[in-house]
Amino acid sequence: MLLRRSRSASMLLARRVHPEMDAAGYALISQIDLGTASGGPGVRASDVAQALGLDKSTVSRGLTQLETLGLIERVGDPDDGRARLLRLTETGAERFGAMRDQRRAEFREILDRWDTPDLTDLARLLSRLNTDFS
Repeated sequence: MLLRRSRSASMLLARRVHPEMDAAGYALISQIDLGTASGGPGVRASDVAQALGLDKSTVSRGLTQLETLGLIERVGDPDDGRARLLRLTETGAERFGAMRDQRRAEFREILDRWDTPDLTDLARLLSRLNTDFS
C-alpha cells in the first residue's frame, strides 16, 4: 500500500509542477534540483541516470520532455567545454520549489500530530529499512 501511495503521490506532485509532467519527469527534476542545491552550475545527464538507476536513453527522453516544458535547460560545463549540464530554469525552480514547500508543509502538519516516541520509532525504522535496501 505504501508503494502504491508513493507512486500515486509522485504523479500528483509532478502535476503540481506542470500539468503535462509525469512521475518519471518528477524523479528527474528532483534529482536535478538535488544535484544543484549547493549552487553548482548543473548536473550531467549521466549522473542523473546513475542516481536513479535508469538507462541513459530513458533519461534522455524524459529530459527532452522537461526541456520542452521549459522546466530545465542544458548549459555548457565550465570545466569541460564539450559537456553539457542540466539545471532548472527559473520557471522550473519556482514551480518545483513551490511544490516542495507545499509538500513539506503537508508532512509537517501530519507529523506535528505524532508524539515524540512515535517520531523516534519512525526515524529508526526508516533508517533500518533504508539500510536493508542497500
